[in-house]
Amino acid sequence: MTRLLVFDSGVGGLSVVAEIRRAQPKAEIVYVADDAGFPYGDWEDAALTDRVVGLIAGLIAGHTPDAVVIACHTASTLVLPPLRARFDLPFVGTVPAVKPAAEQTRSGVVAVLGTYGTIRRDYTRGLIDQFAKECHVRLVGSGNLAAYAERHMRGEAVGDAAILAEIAPAFIEDDGRRTDIVVLACTHYPFLLPQLERLAPWPVDWIDPAPAIARRVATVTGGMRPGAASGGGIALLTSGKAWPPAMTAQLRRLGLEPQEAATASG
Repeated sequence: MTRLLVFDSGVGGLSVVAEIRRAQPKAEIVYVADDAGFPYGDWEDAALTDRVVGLIAGLIAGHTPDAVVIACHTASTLVLPPLRARFDLPFVGTVPAVKPAAEQTRSGVVAVLGTYGTIRRDYTRGLIDQFAKECHVRLVGSGNLAAYAERHMRGEAVGDAAILAEIAPAFIEDDGRRTDIVVLACTHYPFLLPQLERLAPWPVDWIDPAPAIARRVATVTGGMRPGAASGGGIALLTSGKAWPPAMTAQLRRLGLEPQEAATASG
């Protein structure tokens, strides 16, 4: 049985877990949410790199995974090189889906919606230079959308006006052309997709990174095995706190047993 370590700053990585579970139902998954460090968009690069690499090192030692998934755009743009240099394991990261957006756009106007940490990175701008030179790409940083997704996942209501304020800059008109694709450059955002679709000023395609990540995980771990019995797993918070009651049923639907022990702290 394949054991996967899936790591994110919060609950957003569960959107990735759901796709991995569909592709590899037999996999054992250790899901770790760094709630003690959330949100990552507020961290300085060096401090965040030290924190995440240290946490992952402890988790690898404690859980001996076959592969590690960094289900966070902000962390992936920083920590994949030092992790790959230090550990002889497959690491699957999460980067803004600029290439597929550039390939799929019809209007040539694309928005990349992410945390400020992801949007300001040279890595993100490098993807645009490499794959989307012919497009008008609007980089839209959100300071609140990931936190709104966390609240939504915990069963708390998030008002339409608050969400609309975060996504409105992604919708632009340029010489008669309008945004037709929005890249969700944060794994938290797909949990808000019904509201995003309803509040959008006009219809667009929203690119969720999770299916592509699941396909990559299947590749590095030996292929997809659909149709088998579901594998197990656990879910940890780095704070050592108990998972909110509203989250436990969702975790168990993904085959993850909520754990309260502070075994993920770093």
